[in-house]
Amino acid sequence: MKRRPRLYFSFRSPYSWLTVHRLRREVPDVFDRLDWFPYWDPDAKTAAALAERGAEFHYVQMSRAKHRYILLDTKRLAERSGLTMAWPIDVDPWWELPHLAWLAARRAGRAMPFYDALVAARWGRGEDICTPEVIGRAAVEAGFDPVAAQHATDDEEIRAEATDCLEAAYDDDVFGIPYLRWGRHRFWGLDRLDHFLAAWRPEIDPPAADPAAGVPAAVVAGAAFDTDTPGGCG
Repeated sequence: MKRRPRLYFSFRSPYSWLTVHRLRREVPDVFDRLDWFPYWDPDAKTAAALAERGAEFHYVQMSRAKHRYILLDTKRLAERSGLTMAWPIDVDPWWELPHLAWLAARRAGRAMPFYDALVAARWGRGEDICTPEVIGRAAVEAGFDPVAAQHATDDEEIRAEATDCLEAAYDDDVFGIPYLRWGRHRFWGLDRLDHFLAAWRPEIDPPAADPAAGVPAAVVAGAAFDTDTPGGCG
């Protein structure tokens, strides 16, 4: 029997957000059916822990041109999914904070509501989820201890679990997000989600519509850039 599918996701990536939204629409109990692994740019402490295990971070930062394309593309895809998107401004983000806070929430049995609170803050309202204030508010909304969420990075057990997640990503050759692995099958990016569903849940019919058709003029006219690359995007 194949082991459960693995989903590598990131709060940083808009494609991760859109993929999880679609997954949950197609498979409502997907939080229970898949093994979830957060993926982010590690800080110096996590990078050193990875290096001690002989692992590293495969992802390479993108160009400004690709950044601009992603901004326009994800706005388009969000609109076609019926989602309101507010592009966040990331200034010197510390990605350990939201991702380790999510690991702490999972330990407390609040993984799904905390995930929802974080993506609502980041992609729905354009908030900086790498700040303790936003993390604390998201934790309260999710019914999770805000102090535990804000200080998850100080917990050595959670730090070790975080390193485990990125080591697994290294072993699974993850180079971008979202990334799904099921047995020998690997699927990178939102546009490969239908292929994953066809392999894992063949009874689910793929949509007939092309999700990448047409860029609304309002999206192009209102485009803005943040000061940080949206790393790990598929």
